Amino acid sequence: MMNSIHAGTPEPSGGPPAPAVEARALTVVRGDRSVLRDLCFSVEPGRITGLLGPSGCGKSTLMRAVVGTQAKVTGTLDVLGHPAGHPALRPRVGYVTQAPSIYTDLTVRQNLDYFAAVLQPGRRHRDARREAVTRTIDDVDLASHTDVLAGTLSGGQLSRVSLAVALLGTPELLVLDEPTVGLDPVLRRDLWNLFHFLAAERGTTVLVSSHVMDEAERCHRLLLMRDGEILADDTPAGLRTRTGSDTVEAAFLRLVDQASATDTRQETTR
Repeated sequence: MMNSIHAGTPEPSGGPPAPAVEARALTVVRGDRSVLRDLCFSVEPGRITGLLGPSGCGKSTLMRAVVGTQAKVTGTLDVLGHPAGHPALRPRVGYVTQAPSIYTDLTVRQNLDYFAAVLQPGRRHRDARREAVTRTIDDVDLASHTDVLAGTLSGGQLSRVSLAVALLGTPELLVLDEPTVGLDPVLRRDLWNLFHFLAAERGTTVLVSSHVMDEAERCHRLLLMRDGEILADDTPAGLRTRTGSDTVEAAFLRLVDQASATDTRQETTR
């Protein structure tokens, strides 16, 4: 699906750890429109990187490119040392879409048992599958709902089941597309606590998108997007300092205003 993407140069041995994700000149064209334009960035391993920006800026398209499900992608995009979409990445990358990807006519445990069997088929993996299901149910705090039909769960509970499915294989990279949209503040807090636990205790790299700016403060690093481009790549503190702002939201708005002014000047001089 991504034949136009090639692998980059491996990191030399003994140097700093290779990025979990590295993009160079990454571009996605849809029809006559460039959805992503010449993106260059990297994602540090074992950290939480937030992908923030308004709806329609290209966040979901970028995440699909990272997990290898986006068509018409050009440029360089390496994920855990392989070209994005490489078969070797399937057990190493977990992906949670905005819409829950589970079966509503199965219970929570039946959903997890099914996806665990897809990841580790065969009788010899039965014990490992059982342990993985038990672990993920505990991770997302759904022990009291294991025998409940997924179709009767609330939106927040469905989101947790989708996250549990993504965690079954203990992924090295967890890609989360706006996982907290529509959730109450308590559940949002609990999910972010889980993301930090995964990064700190399991070394999981988390790439999480959001258009809620207050969630930016919870990330180790931020990629701010606007109109298919990376507007800024920095830590929350770094963004606040470089723009003289008190919050990341204020910093983002200031950067948007600066970019808009630059675009206007360029249009005027043409």
